[in-house]
Amino acid sequence: MPFGRLERTEVPRPMSDINVTPLVDVMLVLVVILIITAPLMASSLRLDLPRAEGAKPQDAPKFVTVGLDKQGGVFLDEKPVNDEQLAQGLSEAARRDPDTEVQLRADQSVPYGRVVQVMGAAQKAGLARIGFVAEPPR
Repeated sequence: MPFGRLERTEVPRPMSDINVTPLVDVMLVLVVILIITAPLMASSLRLDLPRAEGAKPQDAPKFVTVGLDKQGGVFLDEKPVNDEQLAQGLSEAARRDPDTEVQLRADQSVPYGRVVQVMGAAQKAGLARIGFVAEPPR
């Protein structure tokens, strides 16, 4: 044979197994991201500051309105009440539905201590969802 014999070498065959190592690496990274971000998303207290851009009314299916005027008077659903009546009204609302939201409307000049007292009364009654109501900027 003048041209020689053409020998064919065996060509490597394609790999038929799936390499799952990159998939496991990606899934572990996603689990770590989820573990880090989950506690940050579990905030139950919504705050709306007075005259803020994001201060728009929230749609709440069930809520109780608590108001505080400049003199420190308390209003439950726009009716003047004392501290005992407030506690009784809030506990009745909690008894009806524990997921009831307290929408707190306080004048800017009300001392922070008075606002904390009303928040404490709501939490003592069993209402944990408290929202601060504010007006949008002019």
